Amino acid sequence: MSLVFAAIAPHGTVAVPEAPAAAVDGAERTQAALEELGRRFAAARPDATIVLTPHNVHVDDHFAVVLAGELAGSLEDWDAPNVTLSCPADLQLAVEVVTALHDDGIPVVGASFGAYDPGAATAPMDWGTLVPLWFMGGRAEPQVPAVVVSPSRDRPIDEHVRAGRALRAAATASRKRVALIASADHGHAHDPEGPYGYDPAAAQYDEEIVQLVRENRLDGLVELDPSFVEAAKADSWWQLAMLHGALGDAWRGELLSYEAPTYFGMLCAAYEAPET
Repeated sequence: MSLVFAAIAPHGTVAVPEAPAAAVDGAERTQAALEELGRRFAAARPDATIVLTPHNVHVDDHFAVVLAGELAGSLEDWDAPNVTLSCPADLQLAVEVVTALHDDGIPVVGASFGAYDPGAATAPMDWGTLVPLWFMGGRAEPQVPAVVVSPSRDRPIDEHVRAGRALRAAATASRKRVALIASADHGHAHDPEGPYGYDPAAAQYDEEIVQLVRENRLDGLVELDPSFVEAAKADSWWQLAMLHGALGDAWRGELLSYEAPTYFGMLCAAYEAPET
């Protein structure tokens, strides 16, 4: 077994129909696309999910992997206290991910929380993890255990591609059916009234990402100028590079939606494994 499902999914609160922000800003296309990702996820029957999120543990100059037996969180900080989720973590696969990254010479740490014994620990579930799992595995019966991985913006982008290859190796070695989700919102400077102000680079960056996804050219991510990514206030470059490393050139992507109903852009895409 190895990777059986892959996706790019947003994590803005407006993507969750149960959150009040969804009614204010509206993100119907994104919500419909996430529901479709949920159906495709279920059809792939994964045993575990690896979520690449920019909003969990940040460790200087290192990738980070959460080592815990449980994940739990809510969107209470975004005025959605009714959106709560807890689900099991796949601690064994998480340790194997740490080992695979380390063995490839990629700086990585395993991070736990609360109980000293990782198996008894419940780690906070950030919104970058919660929103994708809300649609994909987190509310399934039974729930699909998850592994949370944080990229490192201190590290070169080509190292993120290598990290993705290491994730694929860990998935293959696990002998499990593994889903991989790049949790990613894109340019965050679409609105002059937003927290990051306005910069035309945000729309330009999003247009570039949409084209790369639509044309199945994620390898073009490494050609983007870091200063351009910074001007766009992007929140996706690093996770998408890891996704590219994990999938290589054989997987086929399908763009399901893109919209920017608020100050940031959101995109949904599904990836289909090559025929074996």
